[in-house]
Amino acid sequence: MNTVVKNVAIVVAHPDDETLWTGGTLIDHPGWNVFIGCLCRKKDAERAEKFGKVLDHFGAKGKMEDLDDGPEQKPLPEKLVQQKTIKLLPHKHFDILITHSPDGEYTRHRRHEEASKAVIKLWHSGKIQAKELWLFAYEDGNRMYFPRAITTGVSCTKLSKATWQHKYDIITKIYGFDLDSWEAMTTPKFEAFRKFVKPEEALELLTVLEGRLDESTSII
Repeated sequence: MNTVVKNVAIVVAHPDDETLWTGGTLIDHPGWNVFIGCLCRKKDAERAEKFGKVLDHFGAKGKMEDLDDGPEQKPLPEKLVQQKTIKLLPHKHFDILITHSPDGEYTRHRRHEEASKAVIKLWHSGKIQAKELWLFAYEDGNRMYFPRAITTGVSCTKLSKATWQHKYDIITKIYGFDLDSWEAMTTPKFEAFRKFVKPEEALELLTVLEGRLDESTSII
């Protein structure tokens, strides 16, 4: 386990995203000072309570906001998502900033994409400062299989059996997802990130991936 102290902020769209996509990394870095900001579901009492328990489990601090997350998934104003992101964070300076990929982790979730865009643009503008930006790196073959870590051109780590089981237990025992649920069956055994130290390179990726998104693909 890595015990180097770093100040880390994680910005996710939903409670459980922090565990699914980077939970093993958190488990293996107990020395990190972690803040987890969640942009949706603040008013969902059950999900909010479970998110609080997960924060305690990770030894992290955190906060939730209440961006619309209804089934219609209508686009949200870019400025609003950025404002909510800034409101979530306890300060503006971090060693590592972690969030979604501009194309999400699976096909397709608008709130994941919007969260990523907000964080990248805030980092690029200097409104959030971090030495590194890490973007989740997963794909699902356009719904052909459960999301899996990208293994080429990114930083990809295979979780130990104990770390993966620990993460899986958070998903099934704290969040309470059934063993045959999408979340439980997805829980990745590899975790992958695109890592950046230059904001302009992250902004370039945002531009490229946004251009690839097929607007005819349904969004969930």
